[in-house]
Amino acid sequence: MTQSPSLFPTLRRQFEHWLFDLPEAVGGRAMRWVMLPLRYLYALLRDLGRGELGLRAMSLVYSTLFAIVPVIAVAFSVLKAFGYHRELEPVLFEFLRPLGDQGYELTGSIMGFVENVQGTILGTVGFAFLLYTVVSMIQKMEDSLNFVWHVERPRSLARRVSEYLVVMLIGPAIAVFAMVLLARVEASDVLARLSGLAAGDTGTLGTPHFTPYVMVVALFAFVYVYMPNTRVRIGPALVGALFAGALWAAVGALFTRIVVYSAKTAAVYAGFAVVLLFLVWVYISWLILLLGAQLSFYVQHPEHLRSGHAEVPLTSALRERMALAIMCLVGERFLAGGARWTIAGLAERLDVPGTVLDEIVSSLQAHGLVLDVEDDTVAPARDLAAITLDAILDAVRHETPDPRRPTPRAVPAADQAARLADEAMRASLRGRTLRDLLQPGD
Repeated sequence: MTQSPSLFPTLRRQFEHWLFDLPEAVGGRAMRWVMLPLRYLYALLRDLGRGELGLRAMSLVYSTLFAIVPVIAVAFSVLKAFGYHRELEPVLFEFLRPLGDQGYELTGSIMGFVENVQGTILGTVGFAFLLYTVVSMIQKMEDSLNFVWHVERPRSLARRVSEYLVVMLIGPAIAVFAMVLLARVEASDVLARLSGLAAGDTGTLGTPHFTPYVMVVALFAFVYVYMPNTRVRIGPALVGALFAGALWAAVGALFTRIVVYSAKTAAVYAGFAVVLLFLVWVYISWLILLLGAQLSFYVQHPEHLRSGHAEVPLTSALRERMALAIMCLVGERFLAGGARWTIAGLAERLDVPGTVLDEIVSSLQAHGLVLDVEDDTVAPARDLAAITLDAILDAVRHETPDPRRPTPRAVPAADQAARLADEAMRASLRGRTLRDLLQPGD
């Protein structure tokens, strides 16, 4: 007996109906509060199962292998000016702590490479390669977080130069300074008395070593707010950072146990075992960071819990309505002389995914109705009185020619009906411009 291949999609649709529709139909507030965390958990597990986050985490692992030494070398140079360069090694070890004793070995090796970079004259080619690896890793991080946030367009070249420089130079310095400050607070007698843990031995078992976890949560929150090319609110970013930080700590503790009990792995892979464990841990860390970013996206945009990264279906009527809305918003800002809209700002104002909005803006741009400026802002391409409403609808109804688009054979009756509908739409809007829509009394 052959099982129908559509069984699992049917079960999934039934489960989604129960999870997303049933509580509203029942109308119980308590039921909705119970189902809410289940919806977020289901959405995260579904996205994890689809594999896109895992593939992007693997890509980031590849970039990390090339960039880890240059990144630390740049951070080392910056911190050396402040006299905190020796604090960089403990920060690196905290990240590699789940590797156990092999973490000490790997930390020492990486810092040895950094010392070699600091003491070697690399030349123009070597310096350019190091700079390229650092920028490439940051760009891949931005691309991955843009994917999570449904953002199609990366930063412009000018913004990349300035904002990537902030990540390269200021980010590591802030991380180390925060680590030092938190360590001093953690070691204070006042905190120990308040926590009730000052009695007995005050060594490593006396006070909880919470500094790395606070730093990890803060680092995740910074990445979630700063790296995506869209506006991320602080609240959702903190929720995602707390989730990712707790998951990172729990998985790190479990990974440490696995490393301790995996003596056979070391015997099989010999000296390569530490590299293998390092790759696995880096992959897990990147995957956790992306999962936290995904949660922050769903907290800020809960309307996407059901669809996730699946293609958002748009009707022709909805595309036309959104095109008119975009042109109205852009035209209003132009007339008011205010700051131009960004793609991210328009997506947040209209409460739609950035991928959907970017597609419509691209169609408007292809028909010469808007300009996508270098700083990622959108402006009218010509005077508002020269932009007719039927031209706006044509931009999303009749796309630019594409040889891949099929040309169906003529069916005279159907083609005639379509022409009549198109002519009726044009006749209803004939002569009306975007300025008439925004300033009807003028």
